[in-house]
Amino acid sequence: MSLTYTAGSLVAARGREWVVLPESAADMLVLRPLGGSEDDIAAVFPAFEDVRPAEFAAPSAADLGDQRAAGLLRTALRIGFRSGAGPFRSLASIAVEPRAYQLVPLLMALRQRTVRLLISDDVGIGKTVEAGLIAKELIAQGEATRLAVLCSPALAEQWQSELREKFGIDAELVLASSVSRLERGLELGQSLFDKHAFTIISTDFIKSTRHREDFVRHCPDLVIVDEAHSCVAADDAGQGSASSTNQLRYELLRRISADADRHLLLLTATPHFGKESAFRNLLGLVRPELATVNLEAPAGRARLAEYFVARKRADIRTYLTKEDGLADDSLAERTAFPSDRWTKDEPYKLTPAYRALLDDAIAYARDRVQEAGEQGKREARVAWWSVIALLRSMVSSPAAAAQTLKTRSESAAARTAQEADALGAKVAADSADNDRLEGVDVAPGAAESEEAGARLLELSQRAAKLVGPAEDAKLKALTRHLKKLIADGYHPIVFCRYIPTAEYLATQLEGKLGKKTKIAAVTGTLSPQQRLERIEELGAESAEEAGDPAVRRVLIATDCLSEGVNLQHHFDAVVHYDLAWNPTRHDQREGRVDRYGQKRDQVRVITMFGEDNGIDGKVLEVLFEKHRQIKKDLGISVSVPDETASGVTDAVVEWLLLHGRQGSQESLFELDSHQESFERIEREWTSAAEREKTSQSKYAQRTIHPEEVAREVAAVRAALGGADEVRGFALEALRELDALVRDPHDDNGDFTAQVGGTPAGLRDALAATLGGRLVEEDREIPFRTTPAIARGEAALVRTDPAIAAVASYVLDSALDVNAQGPRPARRCGVITTDAVTIRTTLLLVRYRFHLTLPSRKGDQQLVAEDARLLAYEGLPSRARWLDDDAAAALLAARASANTHEQRAHNQIARDLDGLPDLSAHLTEYGTRLAAELDASHRRVRKANEEIVRGLKVVPQEPADVLGVYVYLPPPASTVSGAEA
Repeated sequence: MSLTYTAGSLVAARGREWVVLPESAADMLVLRPLGGSEDDIAAVFPAFEDVRPAEFAAPSAADLGDQRAAGLLRTALRIGFRSGAGPFRSLASIAVEPRAYQLVPLLMALRQRTVRLLISDDVGIGKTVEAGLIAKELIAQGEATRLAVLCSPALAEQWQSELREKFGIDAELVLASSVSRLERGLELGQSLFDKHAFTIISTDFIKSTRHREDFVRHCPDLVIVDEAHSCVAADDAGQGSASSTNQLRYELLRRISADADRHLLLLTATPHFGKESAFRNLLGLVRPELATVNLEAPAGRARLAEYFVARKRADIRTYLTKEDGLADDSLAERTAFPSDRWTKDEPYKLTPAYRALLDDAIAYARDRVQEAGEQGKREARVAWWSVIALLRSMVSSPAAAAQTLKTRSESAAARTAQEADALGAKVAADSADNDRLEGVDVAPGAAESEEAGARLLELSQRAAKLVGPAEDAKLKALTRHLKKLIADGYHPIVFCRYIPTAEYLATQLEGKLGKKTKIAAVTGTLSPQQRLERIEELGAESAEEAGDPAVRRVLIATDCLSEGVNLQHHFDAVVHYDLAWNPTRHDQREGRVDRYGQKRDQVRVITMFGEDNGIDGKVLEVLFEKHRQIKKDLGISVSVPDETASGVTDAVVEWLLLHGRQGSQESLFELDSHQESFERIEREWTSAAEREKTSQSKYAQRTIHPEEVAREVAAVRAALGGADEVRGFALEALRELDALVRDPHDDNGDFTAQVGGTPAGLRDALAATLGGRLVEEDREIPFRTTPAIARGEAALVRTDPAIAAVASYVLDSALDVNAQGPRPARRCGVITTDAVTIRTTLLLVRYRFHLTLPSRKGDQQLVAEDARLLAYEGLPSRARWLDDDAAAALLAARASANTHEQRAHNQIARDLDGLPDLSAHLTEYGTRLAAELDASHRRVRKANEEIVRGLKVVPQEPADVLGVYVYLPPPASTVSGAEA
């Protein structure tokens, strides 16, 4: 049997109408239900089932709706589109509405034959969404068939969730902990990357030579590298574990990028990371010639701009305005990032008992370092790291101190001084390298030998007696700060360095912050997935009592949450309980809440420090004040290189051991022994800051003008609908479906709805997306104008699952004249209105197009849909067609008088009977739309001649007339010649 149905045509089978998809073959039709989603696709075998050509049924004159029927049906139809007709194949099928600025990397990608981009937008702008948009588009167009995301282990689950929930890409996690299970399911000779088309690979997985080689041999045609700066090493990098790991990853990426046909997206907020050579190596992965291009010359910068995009918040806080070169502000988009953070350093003083313990610990440390220095280099380095572990845990909490003092030092097992440094730095230093955040919150050990054990055990027993606010002034100060934040309405996160400290705080704070305050602790003892679950549980627990304004959330966390996990929906303040020894770590912590989607305009940050413990004050003075000054002077936050931070903290410890806790009142900068090293550190840091600022301004993307973005944004909104349309639809539809809607009519546009009174079919659909309990208990569901929402909320965007559920119900009930219950939209309507002076008819028409989109992998056959409003004056046989703007304006028309039922029936019958007279114009309009669609694809891909050359767009006839609506002038306004 030969294929008799073209892609996009209608067939009838199994008692309903279907659209034929391009994947169909002669003996099997792949069909999507008319008005259905990708989840409803089915295969039908014509040899065994009855399949007939079908035409979309005309509306019934007996099923008339009111003045809102046309607008509701049109929006419901457009929300349901999952294969829109624009040049972006994926935008109609994703569950996120991208900001206009997030389309810039996508436009850049579509102009390249092989996509190579370095996306360096600021923290919190949305690099994951930008990468997901490109990945989804390349997959939808057939340009990519397999995907791998390389990221740190802590971020793997979040990447999996983002890709699945927002982009419909179901990726398999390939972790060191899961690879054995995955390999057991492989056939003989089969690779993980052959079996699983979409994978998320943790960077620790590729440390194994076998796994690394398997990945290179079977590498997907699209690779995304998160935190790409950690995958390159500077040319002058030392031989430490961090640089060795970075070099290993760099060699892997060099081999991957050597395939000129492989798409590669590199993501990082800090492309320089303080090293020019590392930046050049990163550029060389994108395109080899970029590693040596002269970036001081305009031609070199123009070349880089094709592959490099870097924006700060200030660049896109307000976008597509007259300041960007546009004629007006009609497409202006304002992104609600929080304003500058409110920050405060809060000191505390040790109690006498704690001071005495710390003094004895410092004395022990001084003796140990002096003794070890006489024994050899290896012993000196082991002692050094043990002392740092001792001092850091001592100023963290009595619980951490007690644990460290009775635990053997990690570096004690080292055989050489170099090995001692590698082991000690891993647990005692605060690296800015995100991969080291796993496991760093374990309390380090300080004991090196049995001889020292007795002395340390005595200190440990003394530390254990200092728990509680009576002797722990730091804990007492924290309680005071948290009470103030809670009283001001904030939900804070308290960041600690060590697991014992976090668990100690959670225990001590329970019941001390008010009965309505929910407290939870998240540490490295939990898996990444368990951490997210505990956070969601805390959010859900406090949401249970959301009606009570006194309910607050407090999260106690270690640095296992300081990078990658998005916490802005649940928390809006940060307390640094333990001062990190690298300001970059504080930036990472604060970046979890200070990002897009944060409802607070101002995030509060409190940094606690011990003003008399001999350590915190000096670290704050040297590292943090310099870091803040650079940010203030240059407007950017520059990561502190690990070697710079280590140099400072080493000097602090040396100073402490030399002078004691009371010590000299001199500044570290005033001490001759450290003057030269601090001046060198300041020069290097300032130089790194200047290079970072240069890369953000001089080298930033200039190839996509805002006017080009505006044109595509306008086209997308015209085809799929904008935010105002979706909000109006949701309000009207929910009210018509008997939901209890509360609209405060304030500036932000949010409203709530209780859906307990809506039809059962809609309740079931909403329960599946928002949570069964929320719907069953008829709680208020917040509908937000921002796409960044929390669990149990709905975003007023067309791709939100809750909005899609409402639209699907409205559309299905409109098409089924026998549907029970309320039906907000109808396919016909007759309205008497003073918005017209001549009898005018509005048509809602659905067009389908068959696209042939050439790619490197062969021609892709696609079906696209578009919904259009067409309007004419007079009767169908002598129709005078209006332009598109006039047709759309009719949706705002409101009835100015009642229309008699019989007159309405007679009027609509004239137009329904006259539909054949309109077919020629509908066909001509479809041909014109096809030409516009063709032009838009060519425009977006104007630099890619391969795709432009073979592009073909064919309209599928006949178009579907979904709705017919007649607008009659009031009798007193009827003019001579008007046809009634």
